[in-house]
Amino acid sequence: MDQNMNSTKEGLISGSGAIQHKAYARVGLLGNPSDVYFGKTISFSLANFWAFVTLEPSPHLIINPHPIHDLVQFDSLDHLVNRLQSEGYYGGVRLLMSIFKLFHKHCKDNNINLSPGNFTLSYDTNIPRQAGLSGSSAIVCAALSCLLDFYKVRHLIKVEVRPNLILSAEKELGIVAGLQDRVAQVYGGLVHMDFSKENMDKMGHGIYTPMDISLLPPLHLIYAENPSDSGKVHSTIRQRWLNGDELVISSMKEVADIAAEGKSAILQKNYQKLAELMNRNFDLRRCMFGDECLGALNIEMVEVARRVGAASKFTGSGGAVVAFCPEGPPQVKRLEDECRKAGFSIQAIQVVPSCLNDVDLKTLSK
Repeated sequence: MDQNMNSTKEGLISGSGAIQHKAYARVGLLGNPSDVYFGKTISFSLANFWAFVTLEPSPHLIINPHPIHDLVQFDSLDHLVNRLQSEGYYGGVRLLMSIFKLFHKHCKDNNINLSPGNFTLSYDTNIPRQAGLSGSSAIVCAALSCLLDFYKVRHLIKVEVRPNLILSAEKELGIVAGLQDRVAQVYGGLVHMDFSKENMDKMGHGIYTPMDISLLPPLHLIYAENPSDSGKVHSTIRQRWLNGDELVISSMKEVADIAAEGKSAILQKNYQKLAELMNRNFDLRRCMFGDECLGALNIEMVEVARRVGAASKFTGSGGAVVAFCPEGPPQVKRLEDECRKAGFSIQAIQVVPSCLNDVDLKTLSK
């Protein structure tokens, strides 16, 4: 199945009419969390982890619950409680139901006729839970791609609009997030995003500029097995920003400027500057949110990298860290050793190239 999916950007459509799509985890490289505050970010899709959705035509519309993530049968009460403590209350079924509803609404509101027909949909994912790698939106993104192909409306829903649809489906469930994750997953590859208020008010979305993934230096992903809930991190900052808190407003502007500077640094392959910007990005986040909000385990992941001289910052809101070793392989080895001592997992990052096919590209704004 995995091999088939890698063979084509637009997914796999079998002879039986089954449609399959992958959506990948994402890494916020620079600028996060300013996407929620009319800022700028640079993010990329991470080939190391993904969600996979399969849609097959069927007489009735059926969502197959995942045997692990949507578990409803337990060995005992202890088993149930332990499962809730480690995995939370919610799996992927609610995400799928929400994107179905929002997709239907969007098509109705925009006079896009959907042909009759039902399907059975199932999903799988290997994205670590609560690791700040955008696992929920990956499921929604892959499902949306399946819907676009099943109803043959890919050419009628612009690429720039699709992240908004995904985010709306998650917001409906109370998930606190911004657009950058969904943009990275819809586009694939490395993307610079400008969410200025002018753009958002005028177009309803940002300006998204794909960049060449070969410009990136070798990067590493560090993550914890039992991370904090990334969905809680924005809560107090949002209210402070709305209240006009000067520290939050000025710091968030600087975070956005880091993404703009980072774009130039990446294009020039100025990797020393990139390292400085990554570190500054996290330091500003820490100043705004405070250590208690970020969590000791999340901070330790950043500091493990910094102890060997690597640049590091959160990939999202906590749970995982992206690290860069400007001194090369010997420094990477020291980082791997430190991560093992601290009990963290570490992987070399693989970046996904653009996910857009020819039909998608034709929908892009000129």
